[in-house]
Parts: sequence; C-alpha cells; structure tokens
Amino acid sequence: MTSGPATLHHHIDGPDDAPVVVLSHPLGGSLALWEPQMAALTASFRVVRCDLRGHGLSPVPAGPYEIADLGTDVLALLDHLGAERAHLVGLSLGGMVSMWLAARHPDRIDRLVVLCSSARLGPPERWIERSEQVRAGGTEAVADAAVARWFTPAFLERHPQRAAAMRAVVAATPAEGYAACCGAVQRMDLTDDLAAIRAPTLAVAGADDLATPPEHLERIASAIAGARLEVIEEAAHLASVEQADRVNALILSHLGGKGAA
Repeated sequence: MTSGPATLHHHIDGPDDAPVVVLSHPLGGSLALWEPQMAALTASFRVVRCDLRGHGLSPVPAGPYEIADLGTDVLALLDHLGAERAHLVGLSLGGMVSMWLAARHPDRIDRLVVLCSSARLGPPERWIERSEQVRAGGTEAVADAAVARWFTPAFLERHPQRAAAMRAVVAATPAEGYAACCGAVQRMDLTDDLAAIRAPTLAVAGADDLATPPEHLERIASAIAGARLEVIEEAAHLASVEQADRVNALILSHLGGKGAA
C-alpha cells in the first residue's frame, strides 16, 4: 500500500439524516457517470459519489496502487463524513473496491451492490499493455476502446452525444492515475475474500458485457452467502447508464429505498 489515504473529491446529495450510499465508478470514469441514478436514489439516501484516486478531480498519488489503497481512500472518506456504516454500490473497478471493503471492513458495510465487475480479471498482460499505452499516449489513446466496451453497438448508434460525453470523461482521466489503477486490477485477486463478505449482496451483470461477462458475476454471487444474481438484457459494461431504469429498480429493491418494487 502507499503511504496513506488520498482525500477523495466527492459530491453529497439527498437528506442529511438518510442512510448513506457510496457510489464508486469504473476505470476511466468519474462521479459524473452516476448521474442516471441520482433522482432515484436521493429520495431515500444520502448519496456520496466519489472520484477514485487517480480519477476526476481526486489526487493522483505516486504509484503503484493496489485495490487496498483505493478501498482505504473510501474508508477515510466515510470517516471524514462521520458515517459509521454505509451501503456500497460499485461498478467494475468500483465494484472491486466495494468488495474489498465489504470483506475487510464488514462492520462498516450494510448492503452491497456489485455491477459489471470481477473478483479476478486477467490476463495480466492486458493490463500491462494498457498501462503502457496510456503512459505513452495519454488516456486519449484508450478512450474510443473504452466507450466501445462500455456500451452495446445499438446504444452507441442511438445516443452518439451521450457516447461522446462518456468518451470525454475517459480522455480527461489523468494518465498516471489510469495506468496505476490498471496495475491494481492486474494484481488483484479477491477470490478468497468473497466468502468473508457478510453484507447482503446483489450482483448485476450486463448480458452483452465483454469486459466482465456474466460468468464473472455468477462466480461472485455463488461465493458470497445469500447473494443474488441479476442479468440485464441489452446492456454492456456500463449497464447503469445503458439500462438505468432497470438498474435503479434493482438497486432500490436491494437497498430498500422509496419506489422499490
């Protein structure tokens, strides 16, 4: 781990006295990617969106990073906000961070939603190559490929402006932060941690997700006692944007918010 937690840039919305939900974004993302969830969640929760270290407006500490570093940052944010416990909702890299927190700090976590993520995501060569690509050419060099992974071709065709906005988020990510997080994913293996998770868990997969296919979420759900798996049709990696209404309904139902079915 690095020398200490980073102070994460964050936004807080919703009632001050409501249960806290922390939303953690994917690699190359930012807290802006959670905008489709805000109206649904802020009716019931104090919603904390954060930029993970190396992303958005958060600091870019010297690497290397490990998933434990990113998780410790989020824990420090909860401490700063005076939140003894929280629900966690994480997508991809954010899901990895959330699983680490739920396994290592079960006393701080109420409920867990893991979206389009993995407990172990190889091969290592993929992450080494991508980190080298970003260090050589900046995040602009991977922005097109990221958006192509995030969404189905049909969504990209229907919503070119939204796709362009998502591409801009990737391209604005600090190169060293992105590359260092690639290293964290490369070395991550949470397989043995899953059995330690006691928080009621919902795992959500995009049926068309090529980055973290549904079998990755199946493995997560099968390893966590009592966990439930849902597969969203017509959704790739960023299911929370592509099928926001379906994902929001699942999150609300799992967390017990207003409007839950």
